[in-house]
Amino acid sequence: MRIGELARRTGVPVPTIKYYLREGLLPPGERTSPNQVRYAEMHIRRLKLIRAMLEVGGLSIAAAREVLAEVDSPGRALHGMLGAAQSAVSRAAAERGTEEEWERAEREVSELVRRHGWAAKPGNPGWRALVQIVVTYRDLGRGELLDLLDRYAEAAGELALAELDMVARAPSADGKVEGVVLGTVLGDAAMAALRRIAQEDASLRAQIRPHSA
Repeated sequence: MRIGELARRTGVPVPTIKYYLREGLLPPGERTSPNQVRYAEMHIRRLKLIRAMLEVGGLSIAAAREVLAEVDSPGRALHGMLGAAQSAVSRAAAERGTEEEWERAEREVSELVRRHGWAAKPGNPGWRALVQIVVTYRDLGRGELLDLLDRYAEAAGELALAELDMVARAPSADGKVEGVVLGTVLGDAAMAALRRIAQEDASLRAQIRPHSA
């Protein structure tokens, strides 16, 4: 198909498709003449994946490029794919807190990981983010919120097993790769959305009222 038909079938404007091509997100089509390029069904699928990562998952162009480079790499491994997707959705935050506070939080995160029997290492993108959260809770004088971390961990552990089981059942290698990418990128967005819905429900049921000053 020509680029015009590709735009029509995906709903992505031609200038945007050309931008994705320049940025290396979309593989080039097959040049059939000096002024004509032909695109295939795989370009439709890739465009949908790009839009999902950018528009729903909230990734930057640079982060999406890194993930897609891993998708296209020869001999790709699902574990490496997962790491690339995790890095893409983990936004680095400015560190706050003293060295002593960070060391204490590091120990607590390490103990939480050990307590749940997880084979994860400090290099995981989520590890440092969790350390920063622990430091921030204490900095704001809300250390009691740390009591929720084990509940979060239990839910996260069950969800991770369910997600990877679903990926394993995908019939093709491409399906598994796409499952890892979408499960990580869109899964984060889905969990945030569901949590907000559940919070509204829980609040209405409990009829929580703020204390008057």
